[in-house]
Amino acid sequence: MKFIRADLDKLKAYTANPGGEAKIATDQLDANESPYDLPGDLKIKLAWLYQNEIETNRYPDGSHSQLKAEISNYVNEYPNTNISPDQISVGNGSDELIRSILIATCLGREGSILVANPTFSMYGIIAQTLAIPVVTVGRETSNFAVNLVEAQKAIEAVQYPPIRVVFMVHPNSPTANSLTTAELDWLRGLPEDILVVVDEAYFEFSQTSVVSELAQHPNWIILRTFSKAFRLAAHRLGYAIAIPEVITALEKIRLPYNLPTFSQTAGLFALKHRPEILSSIPETLQEREKLYQALVAQSTLQVWESTGNFIYLRPKYGNSTQILQALKQKGTIIRQTGGGFRITVGTPRQNQRTIEHLQAIL
Repeated sequence: MKFIRADLDKLKAYTANPGGEAKIATDQLDANESPYDLPGDLKIKLAWLYQNEIETNRYPDGSHSQLKAEISNYVNEYPNTNISPDQISVGNGSDELIRSILIATCLGREGSILVANPTFSMYGIIAQTLAIPVVTVGRETSNFAVNLVEAQKAIEAVQYPPIRVVFMVHPNSPTANSLTTAELDWLRGLPEDILVVVDEAYFEFSQTSVVSELAQHPNWIILRTFSKAFRLAAHRLGYAIAIPEVITALEKIRLPYNLPTFSQTAGLFALKHRPEILSSIPETLQEREKLYQALVAQSTLQVWESTGNFIYLRPKYGNSTQILQALKQKGTIIRQTGGGFRITVGTPRQNQRTIEHLQAIL
């Protein structure tokens, strides 16, 4: 069809495991979600809010004012941090915010982006859908730190369009490594005409953030989400933190009423009840260590340490696709990406079954 851009034929859409597979799987460990739904009593309270306080014939609050205020209070619990509501932009998942960032910076051949693979693929996918060039560099094989020599050469290269945005994940997905001191120093030294996006989707598990440095770096944006530790993946709620001038630009691009009323209500509700909702994190961290030690004990696997709620590994022998399919037949779904496997840390029983299944297959 000639009215569709020809370059879209070359693009590969982001794909997750089909919903049908997820429903029949015993252990769905492919999407880095929390293995736990909201506690039953909290779901009842949230349902009550929908029934009694939400008018479905009314548009959502397009300003997100109450939600932004509560998010800023939560963000400010991190030491030496003072973020105001006008430094928050809320999106329909982090994906919408990534898209707004790209439109605000690179659209119309204004710029290109830099990513270090393997990493979250949506940065490149969204950029390509907007006809924005993607410059890629590699990572060190030992710890998946960014190859900073390559990255600096890419920044300094004479090219059109110039690199306008650098995307970093802290900790990275799928490899689960946090930014090193050298990587952070490199980001701090980038010129202010380059936007640095630090994606902290897994902050609640790593407890390491650069949010306290925003005042010193007006060219930084931090992305976070309610889809992981807050257990609200179904509600598609993400947020960006930056100086007010950057947030103003994102707000100009954001679609009106982009976040449904129920999602905003769920976000406010989760923040109000965060001690109970986030109480599962210590168990996840304990289970991550147990899962890591069990995987390391398998001589046929190369396993990397994690600061997220997932573990990255690569089989030393055998066919990765066959291993993936064999696990699926046993009811365990994991993610094949970046030349290896990403396994979400599940419940204790899910993790034990995953270990047993892998041992049997290998």
